[in-house]
Parts: sequence; structure tokens; C-alpha cells
Amino acid sequence: MERVVAQGRIKKRFDRWDPDGSGELTRSDFEREADEIAATFGRAPEARATARLREALAGLFELCAHQAELPPAGPITEAQFRKVAEDFIFERGEAAFNRALRPVVAGIVEVCDGDGDGRIGRSEFIRWLTVLGLDERGAATAFERVDADGRGALSEHELLAAIRDYHYGRLDAELIAG
Repeated sequence: MERVVAQGRIKKRFDRWDPDGSGELTRSDFEREADEIAATFGRAPEARATARLREALAGLFELCAHQAELPPAGPITEAQFRKVAEDFIFERGEAAFNRALRPVVAGIVEVCDGDGDGRIGRSEFIRWLTVLGLDERGAATAFERVDADGRGALSEHELLAAIRDYHYGRLDAELIAG
């Protein structure tokens, strides 16, 4: 069952990065998401946190392109993306997934962390998930499921674990609208 759930979530992730439905992903699709998240949190396009998140997502795109044996600029088709993502999840394992996503998660935390405590609070998490297409109610439900220790905020480590568990099909909460 987890494999089927994970495959559906890979599709949601692809569709989120491909809003025009072109069937291909480019580096700018990943950078656009960084800019959307940053704008939601009032970060200027030239802000250091915005640049770091943009670079982290661009790096993830380049890693996917490399794994698909494409030039760093891509583009990456849906079939190629699915193959790369499934390889990371089902073949390479959690350590490889964590290495690939850790810079992105660090960038998300930096952009979303309004009080500078290195954690994403409940309201920050909800705002971030609304950028990914969830409504506030769904995002709030997701936070309750992700905040396992009940402290009301997520560390970078906790957020990475939640994203990993979501993509592995082990987290019973939506993190991307679909």
C-alpha cells in the first residue's frame, strides 16, 4: 500500500511543479516555488533567505536532471521525474532522500521562520502549506499529525522527517494539494 501512496504523491509533486501542464519540469519551475513561498512570508526576491531556498530547489532540480542522465538545465519529463523519485524512495533509501532534501528543508525553515528560532510554528507551517495548495483546515490537520511531540513547532529535522514520511507514504496527512 505504501508504494501506491508514494507513487501518487510523486505525481502530486510533479503536478505542483508543472502548473502549466506542459509535462516537463525546468529549473525555473523549482525556482518559482521558492519565490512563491518567500513572497508569502514577505521575503524580498533578493533576500538572503529567498536566494538560499531558490538555490536549494535549483540544486534539487539539477540532481534530478543528473539522475535522469540529462543536462543540468533539463527539461525533465514526468516519466523521467517519476523514475528518479521512485529510485530515491524505493532503491536508494532514506539516507539518500535526506541528503537530497535537507538543503531544501533548511531553506524552507529559514524563509518561513518569522521569529528566528530555527523552527516553524503552527501558523508558519499552515502558511507554507497553503502555498502548496492546501486550504487552511487541511494544513492545520497536517500540522497536528506532524507535530508528534506537541510542542507547537517543528525543527528542521522534524520537518525533513515529515516530508520524507509523506513521500514514502507513511504519513497520513496531505502536504501537497492534489
